[in-house]
Parts: sequence; structure tokens; C-alpha cells
Amino acid sequence: MALEIKPQLRQIQQLVMTPQLQQAIKLLQYNHLEMVDALELELRDNPLLEAISQEESISETDDPTRNDLNSLEDLVKEPEPSETDTFSLDWENYLENYGGDNLPVQRDHTERLPLESFASYSTNLFDHLIQQLYESHIEGTDRRIALELIGNIDENGFLDLDLAEAAGLLGAEVSDFERVLAEIQEFDPLGVAARDLRECLLIQARALDPPNHIAHRILEEAFPLFEHGKIDIMARKLKLSTSEIAEAARLISSFDPKPGRQFSNSDTVHVIPDIFIIKVGNDYSIVLNDDGMPRLRISSFYRRALHSQSCPSKAKDYIQEKIRGAMWLIKSIQQRQRTIYKVTNSIIKFQREFFDNGIDFLKPLILKDVADDIEMHESTISRVTTNKYVDTPRGIFELKYFFNSGIRQGADSIASESVKNHILRIVKSENPNRPASDKQIVDELAHDQIHIARRTVAKYRDLMGLPPSSKRKKKF
Repeated sequence: MALEIKPQLRQIQQLVMTPQLQQAIKLLQYNHLEMVDALELELRDNPLLEAISQEESISETDDPTRNDLNSLEDLVKEPEPSETDTFSLDWENYLENYGGDNLPVQRDHTERLPLESFASYSTNLFDHLIQQLYESHIEGTDRRIALELIGNIDENGFLDLDLAEAAGLLGAEVSDFERVLAEIQEFDPLGVAARDLRECLLIQARALDPPNHIAHRILEEAFPLFEHGKIDIMARKLKLSTSEIAEAARLISSFDPKPGRQFSNSDTVHVIPDIFIIKVGNDYSIVLNDDGMPRLRISSFYRRALHSQSCPSKAKDYIQEKIRGAMWLIKSIQQRQRTIYKVTNSIIKFQREFFDNGIDFLKPLILKDVADDIEMHESTISRVTTNKYVDTPRGIFELKYFFNSGIRQGADSIASESVKNHILRIVKSENPNRPASDKQIVDELAHDQIHIARRTVAKYRDLMGLPPSSKRKKKF
């Protein structure tokens, strides 16, 4: 049978990702800071958008007492198109005072200090070492070598450099690098520029006043035994008593194994909650955070120009296009706020016992539970809960925190986060000389009707950064 190419008509139905829909999806998954940045960018790109100042009064057509979810529903309804002119709308009531209705959002009118008042400036390790280098007697070629060495010290204070290779690149002798390195190792903080942990501890041991010869011998002759806490074997090898070895080992344990971390330049990340949950009596109130978020409206100047007879047709087309974009943006913002509110309200309903009694009462929850409750798709719930934080009476949590897999507890189920909290409590209350093994933790959890395997305990312990019992045991 001969093959031939011929056109064929087929009718299909599919979702088209228009730019407007893509924008709405992006706004939905933005957190508070990203949302503020996005709105500031829209204000610069769309001349028809204006930001309403905090002090500006609400229009008389708006009722300032409307402060419930129904007001959000009203604001996001599609405008009824007119047969004559799509944009002959009641602008005063629809867009003039976006944000004039009090959404479930609380605005703080208190005066704030400038951001500069909260900024902190600290010297990093590199600058600290360079300052000491310039104050030292190291000059000429030695200074070039010192700069090469300092530039290859990591944030923990260890030297990450092959001296022979570096000497070849600079045309110097390895012995020159060794000599300059010894001088840098006398810089502050003690232990800096060491090539491994043993050398780092040795530098600090040499600086002791009065000196401790036993500690020095342990690091020089029995460091592997010290790492594993073999007190008896070290005592036999060094021909000393176990009490002398134990005392020196405790002294070594007090040294700083990462001397550079006190100059760590990693900034503390401060979380700005997107939602506040406030307990009022026996109920919980949801307040969306819109601090710093500009309230938007359509410029009255361009609205008048649109209906002006003297306005050129091309200008009117441009204004109409920008109005469409502004309308969609405002509608998307309102839809975002409404969706976040509904998702948070559903989480409170499912996790009410957690908010009342704490983490031990956190229930298993999946995205589908919330999606079915508020009649939305799971992907929408995922976007809403990603990278957003909520301030609750129990602390600040990521919205994803409330979604957990379930583990059997008697006839009921318990959330995995609650199980982790049980494990953490067991580890914190254990005897440091005889820490609980994973099997013992399994047995203790079984007393609370929590039945999990030993490998599950090990997995949760690793996720929480808890070392195994052999590493938790107090050795000195």
C-alpha cells in the first residue's frame, strides 16, 4: 500500500498557557519578599498602575467595615463586558481603590527605623589575616608567598593548597613556603592555616602557657587513638597513667577544631512570615502579611485620556492594552490572597490539635486532603505552600511543615515530625556515658505505641543531624 501525506482535521481541547496565566501562577508561588519586588517591577513597567500611599483616604464608595473573605470574592469577579465598549466600566467602584477594602491583612502604621539601623558589618577571616600580614615583618617575596597562602585558606581556617605546586607556579622553593606558612600559623586565630585537624590542634597545644607535654605527645604520637577515645591503649603506648591521659585528652577536646568559623561571613537568614495565625479566645484568626506591599489602582489620568475625544486612536489602543494587563494583575493579586487564606484556614482545620497542644499532636496530612477540602487542584496547593512561612502561637513554620506522612500509633496514625520530636527528646534525656542505641530508641518508642523499624530511626536521626550512639558517647 502506497504511503501518502494528506491534511487531516482534528478537534482537541487543551489548556493554553497565556502570558497572563503564567503571571498569575508566578504570583501564586511568590513569597512575601518576592511579591513586593514583583509589584515594584510592575509599577515601573506599566504606567497605568499607581501605588496608593498608606495615608491616602479610602474612597467614599468603599465600605471600610468589609473585612471578610466575601469581600475578596467580590473583588476578583470578572467585570461584565459591555456590548459597546469593553472598558466602559465603573472604575470608581472596581479599580480606583484596590486594597481600599480591608482584606484579611493588617497594616502596621507605626514608624520604623531605617534599614541601616539593623545592618551589621563584620570582618571575615581573609581580611583579618591580611590585616595581620601588613602589620607583620613579612616583606618582598615572602609577602607574595603569604598572600598566596592566605588566599587558599578556607572558611574553617584550613589551608587548601599543594605547597610544591604553588612553589612551582611562583618560582620559589618549597622550603620558602614552609617557612612563611609557619609564620602565618602564628597569626590569630590560633590553629589557622593548618593542613589537617592534627596540625590545627598541635598549633594550639604549642601555644599553651604553661605548656602541656602530655597533650603534645598525644597529638604527635597517638592521634588516631585519641580520635577513637582509646584512653587505655594510649596510656600503655605513652607509658603514662590513664588519669594523666584523660586529663590531657579533655584539654585537647577544648581546642577549636575549626578556628576560622568565628569569622564566618554567612549571614543569618531572617524569615518574614507571609501569614500570621493569631489565637483569639478559642478561635484562630488569619492575617495575611502585606507590610511593604504597594496597593495598586488604575491611574485616573489615563482613564480620562481613554475617554477623551482628542486622544489619538493609537494612544487609546496602548492605554487599553495596559489596562488589560493592570486588571489581570490586580485580579491575580486578589486571587492569590484569597487562595492563601483558604489554604491556611484548611490547615488550621486539619491541624487544630497541633495549634492547641503542640507538636506531639501533629496529624498526618497530604496535599490532596487540603485540595479536596477547598476544591482546588493539588498543584495549586503545592504552589501556595512552597517557600511561604506562617507565624503561629507555636512558632514560625514553613507551610510545608504541616504536611507529613503517617506512622502507625496504636489504632491511629502520628505525623513523622512528631516521631522525630520523640526521638529528639529521647536523645536529649539519655545518659551521655551510655547513649541510647537505635534499637533502644525503637523499644522506647514502642512503649508510646509508635511502631517503626530501626532503619527508620536511623534515617530520622540522620535527617536531624544526630550522630549514632558511638559518636554521642562521652569519652573524656
